[in-house]
Amino acid sequence: MPRFFRRMAALVLAMLCLTASMVCRAAAPNISASSYVLMDADSGRVLLARDETVEKPIASTTKIMTALVALRHSRPTDEVTVRREHLKEGSSMYLIEGETLTMEALLYGLMLPSGNDAAECIADACGGTEQFIAWMNETAAELGMTHSAFANPSGLDAPGHYSCALDMARLMAHAMTVPDFAQLASAKSVTAGNRVMANHNKLLGTVEGCIGGKTGYTGSAGRTLVTCAERDGLRLVAVTLHDGSDWADHTALYEYGFEHYHSRIPIRRGEVLAECAVRGGESVSVPLAAEQAFSCAVAEGEELTIHIETPETARAPVTAGQRLGEVTILLGDTELGRVGLTARHGVSAAPLSEKTTFLDKLRALFGT
Repeated sequence: MPRFFRRMAALVLAMLCLTASMVCRAAAPNISASSYVLMDADSGRVLLARDETVEKPIASTTKIMTALVALRHSRPTDEVTVRREHLKEGSSMYLIEGETLTMEALLYGLMLPSGNDAAECIADACGGTEQFIAWMNETAAELGMTHSAFANPSGLDAPGHYSCALDMARLMAHAMTVPDFAQLASAKSVTAGNRVMANHNKLLGTVEGCIGGKTGYTGSAGRTLVTCAERDGLRLVAVTLHDGSDWADHTALYEYGFEHYHSRIPIRRGEVLAECAVRGGESVSVPLAAEQAFSCAVAEGEELTIHIETPETARAPVTAGQRLGEVTILLGDTELGRVGLTARHGVSAAPLSEKTTFLDKLRALFGT
């Protein structure tokens, strides 16, 4: 295999435009939100933002996290009985004390009419409210939401309950990869028993490609909105906090994003990108393949590079799928993501003959 594939090799991808010069882009839309983000959901690349890490109350967009945690810790068919303490103020799915519903019905009541009563009922049924809130914060930590803390499942204003536009975009990007959540977030209306519940997210019917979202409002948070839209393979997430013109702002953000960016897949799952020498094996090397695909939003004139790092050698035996390297995807000096490199097939250790000396065995064992 040529030196092209050796350690720390850098591969420059094909130009993504017909000319080397950067083209002038239209000015970003004028957004009225106090903070906002437009993010590429697949790579996490921030395309537009203002005050995206400023911590603020987030109102009922909290329920994205509530739904995600509930899906991890319950089954849709679980039956839950409503108690008086579940009947909270604010937006409601109008639960009645003593009635029994499935978890699935409660989740639709949580996401579509934004029921605070549904949120309390769900949290109580999933390990109890205290444990549920702990799971919310653990999940936030897993997702890298470093400017977030959750104190209740509904999003009502409370001390120690906050997030930021960037963290909420990360949360939504992840949540939309969970099929059951995506189904909840995209439903325009649902009939559950005697209830007909309509989704408060009107962008589902007005913005091309909108596939989900969650609204929110409290006196302290103002209007909050988190949505996701997809066109031609490019999936974007928009977040606005404290925004009196959230519908118009999300529409403008998506029009800007889809006009100026397109989806690029610089790495495909299973694509062989390097090789690694093998010591003491039946083969002298093993090909290394990308363990997953990577896609990202790019604009005309932008150029990506990939940086490959592998060990000089690996000692046999090598198992298929063993991780032996990593690819870093870069836009200029900015890291967009990383993908592991794994052995495409196994390499068995070379058998030792009867005439092999003790010193030869040691050399084979320790790779000297």
